[in-house]
Amino acid sequence: MTETTGRPSKAEQQALVHQLVQKIDTQPGDYQAYYELTVLLTAGQDYEQAEALAMKALGRFEANQKAKNLLTYALGNVYYQAEAYDKALAAYQEITDPKLTADAYLMMGQALMAKKDYQHALVWALTAQEAQPQAVDTNLLVANILLALGNNQQAYDYYQKVIKLDPTQGAAYFNAGLTAMVLGKPYADLFAQAKSVDATYFKTHQQQLSDIEKMLAAQSESSSKSTKP
Repeated sequence: MTETTGRPSKAEQQALVHQLVQKIDTQPGDYQAYYELTVLLTAGQDYEQAEALAMKALGRFEANQKAKNLLTYALGNVYYQAEAYDKALAAYQEITDPKLTADAYLMMGQALMAKKDYQHALVWALTAQEAQPQAVDTNLLVANILLALGNNQQAYDYYQKVIKLDPTQGAAYFNAGLTAMVLGKPYADLFAQAKSVDATYFKTHQQQLSDIEKMLAAQSESSSKSTKP
């Protein structure tokens, strides 16, 4: 494992790929091995091979609905990571397995958000949230989309929910702080928590905080000028 990310190193990843290829050779009827190898190739950003493998597996296991759903989900994730969002959306929409539909809804929301189609993204994110109301990633996505739409109060409420579900979410503290600033709510403690919980996230997004501070200061100055006789 690499120290900074906790992900497998290149050598470890190649060893895992080799193991899974061997497993597929010896157990060609094991669709889980195809799925795991697709996931591994996707993580290694080898999208062409991942797509080819998933497509091959889908052909092999076409009659097995459980396998077909899992492999279609994996294929959707390949396309999502490769930023081929329309292909990803088409794949996610084919999923019918109740165990995967909530995850598919979440990924559809993320794909549409990446396309900046925030209204449709919100529909799918809320659908995912209804299916998994206590899921941190789902509530965080809803909050982020609401923030992008400028619905600051609703975004603030969802960020607060995320914080209650998982107090280690630095991004939720930070964005709750941003929305609190705009809404005129107390925000200093939220930014302090964001910095404490995830200093890296805080540092990389400090410019965003500075921009909002300048915008609010400019609005305040403009307002005070307009009220003078």
